[in-house]
Amino acid sequence: MSEDRSSNGHKSWLERLTQAFVHEPRNRQELLELLREAQRNEVLDIEALAIIEGALQVADMQVRDIMIPRSQMTTIKAAQTPREFLPSVIEAAHSRFPVIGESIDDVLGILLAKDLLPLLLEENTDRFNIKDVLRPATCVPESKRLNVLLKEFRSTHNHMAVVIDEYGGVSGLITIEDVLEQIVGDIEDEHDIDDEDYIKELPTGDFLVKGLTPIEEFNDHFSTGFSDEEFDTFGGLVMNAFGHLPKRNEIVELDGFRVRILNADSRRVHLLRVSLIQP
Repeated sequence: MSEDRSSNGHKSWLERLTQAFVHEPRNRQELLELLREAQRNEVLDIEALAIIEGALQVADMQVRDIMIPRSQMTTIKAAQTPREFLPSVIEAAHSRFPVIGESIDDVLGILLAKDLLPLLLEENTDRFNIKDVLRPATCVPESKRLNVLLKEFRSTHNHMAVVIDEYGGVSGLITIEDVLEQIVGDIEDEHDIDDEDYIKELPTGDFLVKGLTPIEEFNDHFSTGFSDEEFDTFGGLVMNAFGHLPKRNEIVELDGFRVRILNADSRRVHLLRVSLIQP
């Protein structure tokens, strides 16, 4: 018996995949239909199909489709002292921050959060000059296609780019993670919490809440009375409040709570930061 065949006589995955493509697709839609048929026939698993579809989708998307808008960027002013900008760094919990001059359109460079670690050993942090640790900022136009940007990220080893509009002003920000999540879905980062936990309290008094948190569990934790008749999860409830699939850092207020999107892709909301609104 051929080594490509399983012991029970079934066709190998390679033979089944080859058979699925006997009729060459003439366009992308036919290709997707063939791939979905292959998944239904168990030639591809559902995760592999989702990645392929995401990769094809990225080729048609532009930076403006997924960028973090200007109004939601967390920036640091070059004139600020560590005592002034560190609370924002800790609150945002990002790994990279644009550093600006007089205005947000004057981006001087990118600060890596890890470059702030030497401050722990400094007795006098006022001597710290942020310009000494800045990395060059990469600028890209809103119209750049995501597949091209991903290739540039890989070749230059940059992880963040400042998005520029047609007039040369800053219109937003994009990271390599933003692009990759369009292909593979959610990427775990420093915000993620254990699989068995839906809700985690932060030292600040805010809460990290998974999008898949059952509404019943959210109600039990916060003594609230959100209905689960229309939606099963807190993420679904939040999406309904937005009226659209929100992007990272979008904020909505929901019956005494301020909810910030920490992680979302083109399919669903994954992680949220929930704050109690003081009466």
